[in-house]
Amino acid sequence: MDITSTMQHLKNSKKISDYFCVAPWTHTYISPQSERRLCCASREEATWQKQYIDSGTQHTDEYNPITLEEHWNSDHMKSVRKRILAGENIPECQVCNSNLLNLYTYRQYFTDNLFPHKIDEILENTNEDGSTSLKPISFDYRIYNLCNFKCRMCGEQLSSSWETEKRIMNMWSPQHDRWMLPENKIKIEDFQSTVAEDELWKSVKDNTIEEIYWVGGEPLMYEIHWEVMKYLVESGHSKNVIVRYNTNLSRTTYKGVNLYDLLPHFKRVNMCCSQDATGDVAEYIRSGLKWDEWLVNFKNGIFLNQQYGMDAMVLDVTLTLPSMLDMKQLIDLAVELKVKSYVKITFDFDPSAIMSPMCLPREILNPILDELIEYEALHGNEYTRVYSETFKDMKSRPNFSDKYVDYQKGIHNGKQRYIKIDEHRKEQSMLKDILSRNTAVLDWYNNI
Repeated sequence: MDITSTMQHLKNSKKISDYFCVAPWTHTYISPQSERRLCCASREEATWQKQYIDSGTQHTDEYNPITLEEHWNSDHMKSVRKRILAGENIPECQVCNSNLLNLYTYRQYFTDNLFPHKIDEILENTNEDGSTSLKPISFDYRIYNLCNFKCRMCGEQLSSSWETEKRIMNMWSPQHDRWMLPENKIKIEDFQSTVAEDELWKSVKDNTIEEIYWVGGEPLMYEIHWEVMKYLVESGHSKNVIVRYNTNLSRTTYKGVNLYDLLPHFKRVNMCCSQDATGDVAEYIRSGLKWDEWLVNFKNGIFLNQQYGMDAMVLDVTLTLPSMLDMKQLIDLAVELKVKSYVKITFDFDPSAIMSPMCLPREILNPILDELIEYEALHGNEYTRVYSETFKDMKSRPNFSDKYVDYQKGIHNGKQRYIKIDEHRKEQSMLKDILSRNTAVLDWYNNI
């Protein structure tokens, strides 16, 4: 069946594939290193600088970024659209297709939540070759890696603080991190601040933008964030725009402007506030965090749930090894504040990812999960269901010893890396201190 017949069949039957996603017709993403993607969760081959979950890197030494116009109906994008319309389980969408990060996927957000009303329009405006006359209306432009935190499961590509530390500790290489070379940094900053910023501004000023995902880096440190948000409010177009954030919430004001004064003017608001634990554990995981200040900033935004519903102000939780040992306290906080949580698991690229709870042996991990599943606060309230479902799913997921033949070598390397980082940062707590909350976990760690 050719693509025209396929689209007509889909329109007539009102059925689409389980693998169908509207993002390739509506959404555009660029990384701080100028890599363009279907979305932040797609696993594609990098054109120049491999991103965290990319499947590989083309062997290109030269920085040669492309514009949105060049990207939008490129051979790659046309191929993606054709394969999705054909119902294929494409490798670029492995994170959603296989629930690699969480149970509730990005595809569900785009297709079921954000733009379900666009499907007929998509089918009517896609050509035989996979090109489309539609323009992107959802932007995730990570123009800078500017960030004041060094979260343990993050890194230099999405945090300038991590980048600075890597340089000081000589934990980078010109071969692997070509974007960190001074001559390339200048080129990237020029492209991002002119071409990428102009693309975003054009959609804003043309009143064609329908959704912005502010993420970084730390988006509340971006000058362009505050300028765009003020422009949308002052122009009145904000009432037609959905805004979504992934923020460390270390600040809510900038040059006299309060974020919470701007947000009520928008069509819909989704503040994903990154937090994985409480108190000293939270401060360890998200190096740079001041727990008491964060909690005040978060509580000050809960009023948004009255206007927009329970997805306005949420805890965006990444399950890490140390956070698993403080999870009851975080669950208690969600119940106390009556807020929802989005929960995902630290992604592992190899067995050195010791921040992932899946690095634990099954005989240690399962009792922790069982105790959490039985935790009274998880039962009988709407705010914590996602935790229970995720913990149950983790019991059936392969852990590192199942996935990696070099498991022992990997976790040894991961431990040594974090010992080095902990010693450099000289913070109040070290990983070993957090793990001492569970004797079995501490014994395992000491014997790596």
